[in-house]
Amino acid sequence: MTASDRPPFSYPVKIANLSANAVDVRLAADERECAAVAATWDVLAVKDLSAELHMARWKKDGVKIRGHVKAHIVQACVVTLEPVESFIDEPLDVVLVPEGSRLARIAANDSGEMILSPEGPDLPDTFVGDTIDVGDVVAEHAALAIDPYPRKEGAVFSGHIESTQADDERRNPFAALKALKKDE
Repeated sequence: MTASDRPPFSYPVKIANLSANAVDVRLAADERECAAVAATWDVLAVKDLSAELHMARWKKDGVKIRGHVKAHIVQACVVTLEPVESFIDEPLDVVLVPEGSRLARIAANDSGEMILSPEGPDLPDTFVGDTIDVGDVVAEHAALAIDPYPRKEGAVFSGHIESTQADDERRNPFAALKALKKDE
């Protein structure tokens, strides 16, 4: 993996270095990593990105990661475009297995139908090679918690006018064609 292939927040861990006993890991993005993550997430700024994790081997060659991901980000308000600060505090519970592992396959019944339970555990994520990037896992989970439509408190759309049916008919591009056909 070259430096350009690395994610903006990276903390590679060799699977062989993990034991069945959980290891506590604390990650925190530095200023350069926060700026790179902000560009990736398309937000104004990432002031803080950190995680407190417990990592351990899972089954024979998988990895289980549990903990919390925290971030302090600044986004543009969808109404006023003014900066809006958001705080992310999300639990993280991930199982990673090597690509091609039978543990990552969805079980099927005798008729070939896949059985999925919405309340059941998620399927494990997969990784390639002998290393996982825990920083990338942390950034991905924080990104999923970002509010896609941040709004500054009290901000409202002003001047929004509901169209009438007559307005909708005039704006219909096919209405003009229909009028031309009537003239023939």
